[in-house]
Amino acid sequence: MTGTETSAETRTAAGAQTAGGAQMAAGAQTAAGTQTPAGPQTAARPRASAGMWTAPGTGRTGRRTIDQMLAEARSRLRRVDPRQAAAEIEAGALLVDIRPQSQRAVEGEVPGALLIERNVLEWRFDPASASKLPQVRDHDVRVIIMCSEGYTSSLAAAALQDLGLANATDLDGGFHAWAAAGLPVTGGCAARTP
Repeated sequence: MTGTETSAETRTAAGAQTAGGAQMAAGAQTAAGTQTPAGPQTAARPRASAGMWTAPGTGRTGRRTIDQMLAEARSRLRRVDPRQAAAEIEAGALLVDIRPQSQRAVEGEVPGALLIERNVLEWRFDPASASKLPQVRDHDVRVIIMCSEGYTSSLAAAALQDLGLANATDLDGGFHAWAAAGLPVTGGCAARTP
C-alpha cells in the first residue's frame, strides 16, 4: 500500500506515519475528531469545504440540500396562518417583511409591517447589537417574519431563534397567503386584484 492510498495509516506534513491513512498537515483535525500537534512553524488551519456543515452537538459533518435545511428550520417553528398573524399583530407582535424593495413594489405591502430586508435581519433583532431596532428590548419579542411565499421566512425565523429569540416564527404562505386571505395590502398588483 502506498502513502497516497487510504488505509489505517496517516502521514503528517513532516512525512511521519500515524493512524488513519490520509496525508495531513500538522495541526489538522482527524476524522475521529482528534487534533494532530501543530509544529513550531506550522499554524493549525481549519479546512474549508464548500457545502459542508457540522450537525449541532455531534461534530459530524455532511452536506444538506435546501429542502433539508427548510425542513429542519420549520421543525423548530410554530408557523402562523394569515388570520392568526393578524390577531397576533393586533396584540403587539411585530410583522417583519423581509422581501426586497423591488418585490414589494410589484406585489404590494402589508400596512404597518416593518420593512427589514433579509441581509440585515439578525443585526436589527439581536438585542445586543448596536444596530438593533428600538422595538427589540430583549429576546422575548414576538416576531413574525414574512416573505413572498413562506420559504425564505422560515429560514430567517430559524436564524432569529438561533440568536435566542424563541418567539420568532414566520407567516405560512407569506405575503401571497396574506393577500389571498383578503387582509389589508397597499400598492403593487396584489392590492388591485379582486
